[in-house]
Amino acid sequence: MKNSGEDPVLILASKSPRRRYLLEKAGLSFSVIPSDIDETTVPLSPPEVYVRVLSEAKAEFIAKKYPEKWVIGADTIVLKDGVVLGKPGSIDEARSMLKQLSGQTHQVFTGYSVLCKAKNRKFSETVQTEVLFKNLTDEEIEWYIHTKEPFDKAGAYAIQGLGTFLVKRINGSYTNVVGLPVCEVIEFLIKEGVVGLTVPPN
Repeated sequence: MKNSGEDPVLILASKSPRRRYLLEKAGLSFSVIPSDIDETTVPLSPPEVYVRVLSEAKAEFIAKKYPEKWVIGADTIVLKDGVVLGKPGSIDEARSMLKQLSGQTHQVFTGYSVLCKAKNRKFSETVQTEVLFKNLTDEEIEWYIHTKEPFDKAGAYAIQGLGTFLVKRINGSYTNVVGLPVCEVIEFLIKEGVVGLTVPPN
């Protein structure tokens, strides 16, 4: 994968270290400029629509300042029985979320948007992954809570971290659960000629 240069054409409009890690592992060169939009101004809608609209708003906010760049915006939510599980604000909230997820299937939605103002090009969609948790014992829940990993994670877990032991099975994109559907994002970037595949000579 090649899009390198001293001045990357890609901007990740997110402060998420997980999204940054995913793009770095994919070999992309990019800048990180977090979008600080007021998320309360985005109208509430069904979860799969809301995350896409919010990702568009985040990308647009940065793209207005850097119209020549390709900007990636994203937003991820965890949904259980139609209820959004955000980041727990306390030990009790984290415990409650993990008990709800124990032995159950939930959905992770990530909306993403890739756009370039100067080229008048934009693509956005929502990717869904189903995640099945193992049956958690009270001891496992208490141990995981006290690692402190749940507290800045939607749904109170990190599939790419210590929380990997909670997940029995997934149906769909793994990177989507981490925070960005990398396959879909890169597929669009390749189609637009933003990144390319280079094969070294023999």
